[in-house]
Amino acid sequence: MSPTILNDEMLARFARRASDYDRENRFFSEDFEELRECGYLRAAVPRDFGGGGLTLAEVVRQQRRLAYHAAPTALAVNMHLYWTGIAADLFRAGDTSLAWLLDAAMKGEIFAAGHAESGNDIPVLLSTTRAERVSGGYRFTGKKSFGSLTPVWTYLGIHGMDTSDPSAPKVVHAFMPRDTEGYRIDETWDVLGMRATRSDDTVLDGAFVPDRYVARIVAAGAAGVDQFVLAIFAWALLGFGNIYYGLARRALDLTVQSLHGKRSIALSRPMIYHPEVQHRIAQMQLALDPIEPHLERIAQDWSSGVDHGPLWPAKILSAKYNAVENAWRVVDLAMEVAGGFGIFKRSGLEQIFRDARLGRIHPGNSMFTHELVGKTALGINPDEMPRWG
Repeated sequence: MSPTILNDEMLARFARRASDYDRENRFFSEDFEELRECGYLRAAVPRDFGGGGLTLAEVVRQQRRLAYHAAPTALAVNMHLYWTGIAADLFRAGDTSLAWLLDAAMKGEIFAAGHAESGNDIPVLLSTTRAERVSGGYRFTGKKSFGSLTPVWTYLGIHGMDTSDPSAPKVVHAFMPRDTEGYRIDETWDVLGMRATRSDDTVLDGAFVPDRYVARIVAAGAAGVDQFVLAIFAWALLGFGNIYYGLARRALDLTVQSLHGKRSIALSRPMIYHPEVQHRIAQMQLALDPIEPHLERIAQDWSSGVDHGPLWPAKILSAKYNAVENAWRVVDLAMEVAGGFGIFKRSGLEQIFRDARLGRIHPGNSMFTHELVGKTALGINPDEMPRWG
């Protein structure tokens, strides 16, 4: 499979459908089927299994390109791609514990992420969901939010806390099949942006997951960051960063394109000659320029096996944070330059503006990022307690 999977005609169709999905708050079903048919969902699966064999660096470039045309489509698909990418990285490192996932992905199974929880500001490393050890597996009880791919997933990646030993709590990572009993989906997804992802809530009420689908049992907190957990951060967050970068790139291009035809009664030439318009465009370009090299460097380091040791979490969070913050600034400036026209749906910027708002919500948020990066720089154990008092 070529590293360039998405063709221009396909991306143009995605772009045309994006506003309809958003307006109707509807899942991107047509986009999804096209991505399935072209092999995009198998892009990260190793060639040994029949997949595309793309590395993290190669996958996120594809995601960046997809997001330029249809950011919600890219965001939802990111959840499936990151699970397959994690399994692929482990397999290449000699860990075959998730080889079954790669086989399943080649057979058409779809993997989604159930990590977000209300009241848990340390995602993945802690959990408000209870994981109870029972014969043959675990029972999970809790509520998972932001379940992108809700209409189509066949396995939901979840985690919960086993506190049977209060002095040594464990985080249990597992994959729950769709036909599992003991859970329900609440259709709560009517939100500001990224509406086509259909990220509904999943309520677990003693849902049983057998041992064969339990991926890891690790210590709670940063002490449990093994290669599996670290790979979740790398594949998910660098994917997020590239998606919001692609979205911001489109905002700049739409703005520049519109300005060439925009005039003012107070000017004899188009608005591109207005010094403050030039200033705003410069601000947008200056904010955009650092995003790609930062994301590229960290993704390439990961794909090349560079050993950053305990610095890895901070490096991943930093790349995602700077991408999202700069993308937010670019999109805000685009709306300012567009003026009143920008708030109309036909401008194309109105949806981009709303979609961009969600970048700060994805893990790790600004507070968690600053905490972890600060502790890392100061040489403080991330699990140091108390946190804020």
